[in-house]
Amino acid sequence: MRFEKVTNSIPAQLATTRDSISSGVAAPIARPQVRGKFIFVGNEKLYIRGVTYGTFHPDAAGNFYPSPEITSRDFAAMVANEINAVRTYTVPPRWLLDLAAEYGLWVMVGLPWEQHIAFLDDRKRVRSLEQRIRASVRSCAGHPALLCYAIGNEIPAGIVRWYGRHRVERFLARLYRITKREDPDSLVTYVNYPTTEYLQLRFVDFVCFNVYLEQQNRLAAYIARLQNLAGDRPLVLAELGLDSRRNGKQKQAEILDWQLRTTFASGCAGTFVFAWTDEWYRGGYDIDDWDFGITDRQRRPKPALNTARQAFAQVPFPALSFPTISVVVCSYNGSHTIRDTLAGLAQLEYPYCETIVVDDGSTDNTAAIVSEYDVRLIRTPQSGLSHARNVGMQAATGEIVAYIDDDAYPDPHWLTYLAITFMETSHVGVGGPNLPPPEDGMVAQCVANAPGGPSHVLLSDREAEHIPGCNMAFRKSCLEAIAGFDPQFRTAGDDVDICWRLQEQGWTIGFSPAAVVWHHRRNSVWRYWKQQQGYGKAEALLEQKWTDKYNILGHLTWSGRIYGPSVMYGLSVQERVFYGTWGSALFQSIYQPMPGTLRTLLLMPEWYLVVMVLVGLSLLGGVLWTPMWLISPLALVAIAATLIQVGRSAAQAKFPNQPKSHFDRWRRYSLTAVLYLLQPLARLKGRFRYGLQPWRWYGMSNLALPLARVATLWSASWHAPQSWLTSIETAIQSAGHRVQRGGNFDPWDLEVPGGLFGSNRLLMAIEEHGGGQQLVRLRTWSRWSKLGWMLFFLFVGLTVAAWIDSAWSAVAKLGAIALLLLLRSLYESAVASAVVLQAIERVKPDSDSQLRA
Repeated sequence: MRFEKVTNSIPAQLATTRDSISSGVAAPIARPQVRGKFIFVGNEKLYIRGVTYGTFHPDAAGNFYPSPEITSRDFAAMVANEINAVRTYTVPPRWLLDLAAEYGLWVMVGLPWEQHIAFLDDRKRVRSLEQRIRASVRSCAGHPALLCYAIGNEIPAGIVRWYGRHRVERFLARLYRITKREDPDSLVTYVNYPTTEYLQLRFVDFVCFNVYLEQQNRLAAYIARLQNLAGDRPLVLAELGLDSRRNGKQKQAEILDWQLRTTFASGCAGTFVFAWTDEWYRGGYDIDDWDFGITDRQRRPKPALNTARQAFAQVPFPALSFPTISVVVCSYNGSHTIRDTLAGLAQLEYPYCETIVVDDGSTDNTAAIVSEYDVRLIRTPQSGLSHARNVGMQAATGEIVAYIDDDAYPDPHWLTYLAITFMETSHVGVGGPNLPPPEDGMVAQCVANAPGGPSHVLLSDREAEHIPGCNMAFRKSCLEAIAGFDPQFRTAGDDVDICWRLQEQGWTIGFSPAAVVWHHRRNSVWRYWKQQQGYGKAEALLEQKWTDKYNILGHLTWSGRIYGPSVMYGLSVQERVFYGTWGSALFQSIYQPMPGTLRTLLLMPEWYLVVMVLVGLSLLGGVLWTPMWLISPLALVAIAATLIQVGRSAAQAKFPNQPKSHFDRWRRYSLTAVLYLLQPLARLKGRFRYGLQPWRWYGMSNLALPLARVATLWSASWHAPQSWLTSIETAIQSAGHRVQRGGNFDPWDLEVPGGLFGSNRLLMAIEEHGGGQQLVRLRTWSRWSKLGWMLFFLFVGLTVAAWIDSAWSAVAKLGAIALLLLLRSLYESAVASAVVLQAIERVKPDSDSQLRA
């Protein structure tokens, strides 16, 4: 496939509107729309290559723009230098918009208001401001040159801190709604700044930031952070540049070159250079002590203009020596969606790629559909997803193997963004976002907002712990080094396993926010239920292979943060804004501490077991002992907490086409809430069916009294402390048992769980003797879990209460439960103690050992 530069100018149909614009009749034209991480006009991706224009000193008549003649010359020069967009800070007159359309320029219209003062204190001012915004939007509504409206620009950090971010967010949301009511099909944004990065404006159509950083690595790192804040929306840098007065014109050009190239390479949908000219008027004064323009005050070009022209001409990427990539599509009965996948792959703008389709024993007409396209088809007996991925890997001829599912299709620049990340880093794997197509039906859109979807997990803004299988790419040599995918994962879990195995080798996985694929979600509740059951099965298989990744309840705890539209929200979020001393920090962001135990428990599928136990105990009051009805309020609180958490999570749902009627809106949010309720149950069913229960037995038969012990190991040669602990850890794992490492704040080194209620911990100390000789002291002790203690004392308390009430039948049954809990805890502690002691016995490098209680 030939590599071609994307056309980024306004669509050709704008050229036909010149006569109609001059006559005052606007011809119909497709308006800009947001699709995922980019802005489109019709089916054409629009990369914004812009400059800021103004603000200018008003003339005698109070006009804030140059004359039409000067503006026309400016616009002609912009177009000649590959610029396709203009940002204004005040509402432009109609003639300026007409000129922009005539020259094929898009206009980002700033809606000015008194954002630098305490604007919310005066209700009359607020009403006047809203009326002004309404009138300004009406004056521009529907114009064919309109790119978007900016409802604000850099509200000072001190003003936001004065009112509190939530009040400012609500006010901006009101301005957004006003703008949308006056011009429903328009795009609306707010231009933010690092000092108020913490503002959470989920309602804006795309995210805008003014960013001035003069080191390339810092700019790239900060754009990566902003991309994660933007989520599935486009990111546009509304201002960047450098002052040529203080830095020199040549320095300005040099820095602007890498600023522009870094911006687009980092996946931004566009940027505006500040500014077109050195002219700048603000607060009633001409600003004469800086020169940010790429032309001077007489419109004479600076070197930066040529730099901008060259960089803009090569958007999104210059011609580079890209690596060869093999795209692998694995399909089993994917005839309903694979045509979209293959059509999308045929539109890829990448110079060196091949497509391989592995038909994993399909019984429908998948193979016939694939044969219609210029791709390589490999048919195999039905052997599962991982086997099919390995077949594709072995057949691949590219340096990189990229995987996409048969129910997904890529953005045309998908491979380019993946390749750039591979070329600029040492990552062995790279993934990107997978977004639900906006044209999918209502159920699929609700599923996209429900939990359990394919989400990426990031360790940092650019490094991933996990990338979903529908959008992942790897260096082929590294895949071969670990023998590819594990065939036991037939339908799911293979992507998690491959990421962990690669990281186990000391390698890293990257994330490219612009490497987008569109991934269809399940279009029925039943299919969603079956999918989540399959994910539960995959979790059970992963737990058997990666026991150290799961806690004692069988819950996977990621090291990184999960990103995606369907992330569950707990009952409380302890957010703190980092302002700096006296609000002085240049980069002010939200700090979210690790969630506490209660909030984490509410987000686990296992929480449903807690609710069931409480409900079951309260119901026993009717058949066992009447006072047990007193547990009912606790059960009701647990149910209420679940419903509130579900409602809060579902309320965050965002649909591509917002429902018009209240009934349609209620129906969508209600279905999303139902899916939030169903997903944990489906996961639990899949887990339990394949042995991943919190009360599971570990198959250990050896027992040792659960007592505190000290073991001493003498070594005639020196070993690092970490090597001793690693040897013990390996001995435990090689015997088929789970072991957990102590954290940064734990007064123990290793813990072996015997089950849900009992475990054994180990602490090591080393005495250093002469000649490299060491005496290693190992202390072990048994421990009951907090859950075990709570349940034991609960049933002991109920037994005592029943005895006082002379309810002898209840005494016998409740006492038996308490006794069984005690015996189970003792047994699990004994099992764990035996495991630890046996591991210590096996770790004897040229040493004599002695155990004593």
